Amino acid sequence: MRIIGGEFKGRRFDPPAKNWPTRPTTDVSKEGLYNILSNSMDFEETSFLDLFGGTGNHCYECISRGCTDATYVDKFPKAVEFVKQMATKLKIEDYLKIYRMDVFTYIKKCELQYDYIFAGPPYPLTNIAEIPDIVLDKGLLGTDGLLVLEHNPQVNLSHHPKLVDNRNYGQTNFSFFRP
Repeated sequence: MRIIGGEFKGRRFDPPAKNWPTRPTTDVSKEGLYNILSNSMDFEETSFLDLFGGTGNHCYECISRGCTDATYVDKFPKAVEFVKQMATKLKIEDYLKIYRMDVFTYIKKCELQYDYIFAGPPYPLTNIAEIPDIVLDKGLLGTDGLLVLEHNPQVNLSHHPKLVDNRNYGQTNFSFFRP
């Protein structure tokens, strides 16, 4: 895995994820996503929330591009430990808040708003299609905020009233939502 752009561009990292319940976003699909995002947001002015954060891939990408307010949420202890180690290695501890907890518990308790939220749930999760409503109903996105949900092609969100775009990269889909 590698960081696509910004200060850490080209930096590779290899999580010991052999038996992890994670599915990292591929470099190809991540590159496509961040090409889109780079044309629509100023990372230096963005508060970012990474739900089902896994390896921390998206946090590193956003911080590499100038984000100084990133929040990572995942319940898997080994993934959380890896992200803490990477934060230290990259010297980004001041920019990254790390929470080891269930994503839905975090959402329920959260009283903050974010400019950009990325949710990359495990594909077998049965309520993936409900995540946009859960996030939007809670008011986690600021007025001009953007939620990107990563999912497989079997999840159809085309009729969601807040869907503004969908991009397909093989078995990876990104659905974009605005409040």
